[in-house]
Amino acid sequence: MCSDLPSKVNMKKILGLLLVTTGLLAGCTATSTGIVPMGRDTYMISKEQGSGFPGLGTMKGEIITEAVQYCGKQGKEFQIISTKETLPPYILGNYPRSEIEFMCLNAGDKELQRPKLQTIPNTIIQVK
Repeated sequence: MCSDLPSKVNMKKILGLLLVTTGLLAGCTATSTGIVPMGRDTYMISKEQGSGFPGLGTMKGEIITEAVQYCGKQGKEFQIISTKETLPPYILGNYPRSEIEFMCLNAGDKELQRPKLQTIPNTIIQVK
């Protein structure tokens, strides 16, 4: 009976370590909003990492690819409207996040054109 005690203690430690590791890895997974309708032919999608360790990586490319496929399934063309990313440092809940707004348009639609993306300022100073 006493010889089983060290193996039971070791098994509890291993099981505890396994649960902690699984919890940490689950917290590192990315979450996505999926395609969200915003109005006629207009949509949004965003993706956020579960921690700051991976950085932005390929998130923007992944959500653009998902949006292109979504429009393609409807037989329409993808037109990006805007993009937004979080800025480092990625700590205290400010995790890497990428978001795009886009339209799914019919071929030949007058709004289907070369994207002219501009960075949207996060601070606007007005002098009155």
